[in-house]
Amino acid sequence: MPFDEPLPQGSASASFRSVPDMWVWRVDSTPQSQALSWRGPGGWTAITWAEADVRVRAIAHGLLALGLRPEQRVAIFAGTSVPWILADLGILLAGGATTTLHASTPDHELRHILVDCGARFVFVDGDAGLRRLLALRDQLPELQAIILFEGGAQADDRVLTLTRLEADGAVWGAANPGALDAVRKALRPDQLATLIYTSGTTGLPKGVELTHDAWVYEAEAIDKLGLVNAADKQVLFLPLAHVFAKVMVVVLIRLGVPTAVVGRPDRLMGELPQLSPTWMACVPRFLEKVHNDIRREAREGGTAAWLLFRWALDVGQRVARLRQRRQVPTGLLRVEQRIAHQLVFRRIHERFGGRLRFLISGGAPLSREIAEFFHAIGIVVCEGYGLTESAAASCVNTPEETVFGTVGRPLPGCELRIAEDGEILLRSRGVMRGYHNLPEATSDALDAEGWLHTGDIGRQLESGHLEITDRKKDLIVTANGKNVAPVHFQSRLLARSKWVSHVLLVGDRRPFCSALVTLSPDELQRWAKEEKLRYSSLAELSQRPEVHLQIQQAIDDVNRELAPWERARRFAILPEDFTVENGLLTPTLKPRRKVIEQQYRETLEGFYQGAVEG
Repeated sequence: MPFDEPLPQGSASASFRSVPDMWVWRVDSTPQSQALSWRGPGGWTAITWAEADVRVRAIAHGLLALGLRPEQRVAIFAGTSVPWILADLGILLAGGATTTLHASTPDHELRHILVDCGARFVFVDGDAGLRRLLALRDQLPELQAIILFEGGAQADDRVLTLTRLEADGAVWGAANPGALDAVRKALRPDQLATLIYTSGTTGLPKGVELTHDAWVYEAEAIDKLGLVNAADKQVLFLPLAHVFAKVMVVVLIRLGVPTAVVGRPDRLMGELPQLSPTWMACVPRFLEKVHNDIRREAREGGTAAWLLFRWALDVGQRVARLRQRRQVPTGLLRVEQRIAHQLVFRRIHERFGGRLRFLISGGAPLSREIAEFFHAIGIVVCEGYGLTESAAASCVNTPEETVFGTVGRPLPGCELRIAEDGEILLRSRGVMRGYHNLPEATSDALDAEGWLHTGDIGRQLESGHLEITDRKKDLIVTANGKNVAPVHFQSRLLARSKWVSHVLLVGDRRPFCSALVTLSPDELQRWAKEEKLRYSSLAELSQRPEVHLQIQQAIDDVNRELAPWERARRFAILPEDFTVENGLLTPTLKPRRKVIEQQYRETLEGFYQGAVEG
């Protein structure tokens, strides 16, 4: 469509030049429908698209009044909330570009990102974040003002409350009635909309430049899949600083999907029975925890309850295998399925609100065992795949055509190619413009034909589904030349043992593979309470012989399923879990492999002293 022609209105298949164009179309199309809801002091509150638009425009006008110019960066340093979404849209309507920052970003990365992107303004959600920004302000020459989501007026005149910004914006907007339309009409598809810094596993993060057209493409492609519509309801709890959650926001705009925002993931399962979503995006760690909780509660219910659960799960697994072959249960199995659902699975479904049609998992590899477990209890998990550099969604399974062990087929408009060395290459309108201020890194990732070199290894099945075997850089090559994909061992152990919180398989250029394991503090404390054990610290508790035996048995079970060179021949239980705070996890909760290996270098060296190849 020529960009100088007016956009068609009232059509869900309209093509938009920018996110603001898509936003205006949504508000005009369904102004009184529910857009967003959240839990406030008095319970759950909801706003319509028209009500949200009033606030978004006030924020945009407020930023223009402060002097924001096209493509200038405005950072959001906050946890997931409705104000986060409104601020992001306000930035875009004002022609700016949003830089996303995880609330857990450490100070040295926070400074690097704000300096690198040249942020003019920063939204922050509380006093703790505000104090951190104020401590860094002298090192941020471009920063003009800080906008506080919550809290009262500040003595510092360069700190505004969101309420003040919106009030000033409303006044400025009334005096400049055509300003936002002029900014919106001047926006072009290739303009910068979002700058998301990939945490990486080593070194400082790189800023990924994503355009307006990248988000429009994502919304259009997901619309074409027909997965959801305005009759559905989404619960959003993922960190909005991450690209996965950003895709969920553009989907809710494009399709008009009512969305409940839960800012506290630890309260999610308590909220779901009331919210009753029909679909939800999540990460594998969430599914692993729910899986472990379900099995633990079944065991704690007594022998009869555990046997009933095991029987129901066996029935569910037989039904799931039929469905994978596009068949339906008949006869006795159909009767057993109904009984299993009524006696066991119905209560699990009620935990999710009773209306859940499917879950979408992304952000990290999902264990096949976990996916098959949920399928057996009647909840379809559709695993997807994408990178920050491809605006997240590039491939996805659909509820009707899920193939376990794969991440689905490419989205409409996304091309996929497997290079000679097995690397996955992607090309679409969603691919990044480049890395901010890093031309060499950009040329390494994007070739002359526009293919994004993902760094992931995989193969495409005849059905078109993509199977990812490992990260190219994480691929282990043992001393005897065997290639090992760590994900095979790691995902199995996480699914097999409720005790394990994180696991890292190591062995590059070593005679065999070994594992570094961390334990779940909750499971350790629960076990200690049951056994009436006294202990001074979790580190002490983790080194008890009984705990070591539990992990040894789980590793032995996993090893039996793998080739000899893929097995962990030795392991160590580490004294602390990997966390963002101790620097061993990225803000997106991925282990920093090289940092961990360096910190536990002596432990690793001990594995291989006197070892021979074999």
